[in-house]
Amino acid sequence: MRRIAYGVAMRYGFYLPTRGGTATPEALETLVQRGEALGFASVMIADHLVFPVTIKSKYPYTVTGVFPGQGDVLDQLSLMAFVAAKTERLRLVTSVMIVPYRNPVLTAKALATIDVLSKGRVTVGVGVGWMREEFEALGAPDFDRRGAVTDEYLRIFKTLWTESPASFAGRFYRFDALRCQPQPVQKPHPPIWVGGHSKPALRRAARLGDGWHPVGANPAVPLPPAELRALLDELYRLTEAHGRDPTSLAISYKAPVYDAGQVLLGPGGERRPFSGGAAKIADDIATYARLGVSEIVFDFRSESLAESLERMESFGPVIRQTAHV
Repeated sequence: MRRIAYGVAMRYGFYLPTRGGTATPEALETLVQRGEALGFASVMIADHLVFPVTIKSKYPYTVTGVFPGQGDVLDQLSLMAFVAAKTERLRLVTSVMIVPYRNPVLTAKALATIDVLSKGRVTVGVGVGWMREEFEALGAPDFDRRGAVTDEYLRIFKTLWTESPASFAGRFYRFDALRCQPQPVQKPHPPIWVGGHSKPALRRAARLGDGWHPVGANPAVPLPPAELRALLDELYRLTEAHGRDPTSLAISYKAPVYDAGQVLLGPGGERRPFSGGAAKIADDIATYARLGVSEIVFDFRSESLAESLERMESFGPVIRQTAHV
C-alpha cells in the first residue's frame, strides 16, 4: 500500500475551452494568464478532431450517453503551442490525447517540439477514445484494437524521446533507424498520465504510466472517496507487480465544480464531494490528499468569459487555504 506524504503542496489544474464562445485567442489568453496568476499549476486541453453528424457511440461521461459537443473544436496540439507562448509556468497537459488518432512518429515530434519551446512543461495525458465514428473518419487504426495500438504508440513515443538513432518494430507500426531531434527537454521524457478508470486503463498506467488521471466529475462517473480508494489499491498492486514503485505515480483527479455554496446530495443522502462552499471543499481536498491524490483539476468552462473567470477567481481562497494538506 502506498503511504501518503503529508505536508506537501496540493497542485491544482483547470480545463481550457477548446470550442464555443470562449475558445477565441483573446479569451484563451486571458484565462491561462489569470489561472497562472492565481496559482494554478496546470492547464488541461481536451482532444477531438472532427465530429461526424451522426454519432451512435455512447459517451462515457454523461448518464444518457449523449455527447454534448456541437461540432466545433480547436486542435489540441496547436492549442498547447499557443498556451506555451502565452504563459511561463503552467504545465501543459493533454487531457486526454486520443493516442490512435495521429501518426505516432509525427505526434512524438510535435510533443517534443512543444516541450522544447515551453522549456519542459508538457505532460502527456493519454486515452484510447470512445467514438468509433471519429476513428473511422480519421482513418485511424481499428477501433476494436485501440487499446493495443495505444500501448504500442506509447512505446514508440518513449523510444523516439530517449534513443537516437531510434528504430521500432511492432504489430501496428515499424520504422528503421532514424533521428528524431530535438528530443524533449524533460528527461527521460515528458510524464505520461493514463486517463480512465477501467481495468485496462489501470493496467496501462501500471505498465507504462508516470501518473493516473481519472475523471470523477459528473453523475455518470462520480468516483467518491471509497471508490477511488479501491481503484488506487488496485493500481498500486498492479504497479508493484510490474516491479515499479507506486509512490512514483502522480495521481491527478478531475473534480466537479458546483455553484458557490450549493450543497448537493448523493443517492444515499450524503453530501456530494466538492459541494457546499469553500470550507467543505477544503475538507474534501484534504480527504483526497490522504488517499494519495497529488493534483485536483477543476472545470470552470462556460460560454461566458466573465463567468469562467468568476468561477476561477472563487477558487483563489481555496488554493491559498489548502497550500499544504
